[in-house]
Amino acid sequence: MTRKFYAGLFVLVFSVWSCASKQDRINMNGDNLIIQQEDGTVFLKLEKAACYSNITDPSSNTAEWNMKISQPGRYKVWLSSATKDTLDLHYNNIVRITLLDNRLEVDPECDRIVQNSAEVAHPYYRADSYMGSFYISEAGEYSIQVISEKVISKEARNQTANLSDNTRLMSVILTPMTR
Repeated sequence: MTRKFYAGLFVLVFSVWSCASKQDRINMNGDNLIIQQEDGTVFLKLEKAACYSNITDPSSNTAEWNMKISQPGRYKVWLSSATKDTLDLHYNNIVRITLLDNRLEVDPECDRIVQNSAEVAHPYYRADSYMGSFYISEAGEYSIQVISEKVISKEARNQTANLSDNTRLMSVILTPMTR
């Protein structure tokens, strides 16, 4: 029983460590908040996330960010991917994004291609998928979570560099909706 507890604790600690570098690790007390930009946009990059990876069931891989919202309102939610194939993003399962008690569940499709994006290099293209919208009623600190098999730490991607990787989840972007 004790061995299982320590083994589980080790896996949990290692998984959280695996997505964020030591310098960018997210402290759930809010030491490393993602701050909303002046135009209202919030960029949640995967490398800044606290992550949990499940080797046996990657569909439950999770990334979580803490963010500070200064402008309440309704936000469009975009999932940004690096892909080699803009016609099929190759997500095997739906992607779940949760904020407060609200959840978006979508099978991502390429809704827009960002030309000449500095975030990706050839042979990849940046493809953004519209996931839906969230309403944030007041300014404050919030936690947002993404569950997808495409949540893969940088270290894990480097270890499996020889495997075919058509699509990589890069970020979640919240943009304010105009009235």
